[in-house]
Amino acid sequence: MELPELKIGKFRAKIPIVQGGMGVRISLAPLAAAVANEGGIGLIAASGIHPPELAEQIKEAKKLSNGIIGINIMVAIREFKDLITVAMREKIDLIVAGAGFSRDIFAMGKENDVPIVPIVSSERVARLAERFGVSAVIVEGKEAGGHLGTDKPLLSILPGIIKSVRIPVIAAGGILKGSDIAKVLSMGAGGVQMGTRFAASEESSAAPAWKEAYVSSKAEDVVLIKSPVGMPGRALKTKFVKDLFANKIPAFSDIKKCVTCLKYCKRNYCIIEALENAQMGNMEKGLVFCGERVGEIKDILPVKKIIANLVEEFKESVAGGRKGCKEES
Repeated sequence: MELPELKIGKFRAKIPIVQGGMGVRISLAPLAAAVANEGGIGLIAASGIHPPELAEQIKEAKKLSNGIIGINIMVAIREFKDLITVAMREKIDLIVAGAGFSRDIFAMGKENDVPIVPIVSSERVARLAERFGVSAVIVEGKEAGGHLGTDKPLLSILPGIIKSVRIPVIAAGGILKGSDIAKVLSMGAGGVQMGTRFAASEESSAAPAWKEAYVSSKAEDVVLIKSPVGMPGRALKTKFVKDLFANKIPAFSDIKKCVTCLKYCKRNYCIIEALENAQMGNMEKGLVFCGERVGEIKDILPVKKIIANLVEEFKESVAGGRKGCKEES
């Protein structure tokens, strides 16, 4: 059995895999284009960068690929509307929005014929998004990396949301192997979003030390932190995070140095600075977001190989399932 296509608005991805948009500057043009070239949907992380840089990343991704290129953006960031406007001006294919719910984006998407795909964690929000005219929803469970909108496992919330809407539902959080894809597709999902596996790819824009932190991590290295955004976040227990737990990270109180990246910030620390430090390889002062299952990743591979492995694992899982059914009958 082949992987089915994923239809989102006017676009059809040859394989139903959306690459997660990971900031700051982890998923940029090289990663998004590589995924798109393999038939998936590549996302540039717009959060944490300014509009001119986003415009350049979109242009670069389009030079590198003829596939589907989108952006992932946090509603919570202050430049949200400016970044959306730039992305639409650069003819972005679709927009994934999380960490908040914006009604404005739906009208902008309709006006510019750009599919909008919000990240949701409940049936109520999924139905509300559908009424606003979104093209699909991404259902993210607690297993995901970065900012979390729920404490419930993906498989506990996915069935109800699939039943509550008529638009494509994309499963996210803890999707790491082809067997995971087979499982959620069998439940009625139209596709998956994967971040952590693609973060540990050759095309990821993270520093070598960042990627090495991924492949050398164990299950006990994954923790939940309090983000200045006001949401919990899943991250690796770097020295920065250990210091955060020990109250050794001073609150960010210097207004003159603040870049006011968020609409609302608790100022318990500067998250942009911590994420940028990690992306550049400064693990001492860096925050590394990750999915719950990061400890299962033991190699850094090119995107082409990652997707080939996923497709093969999917086929083996489906074939194994069919064989089991025949033996039972």
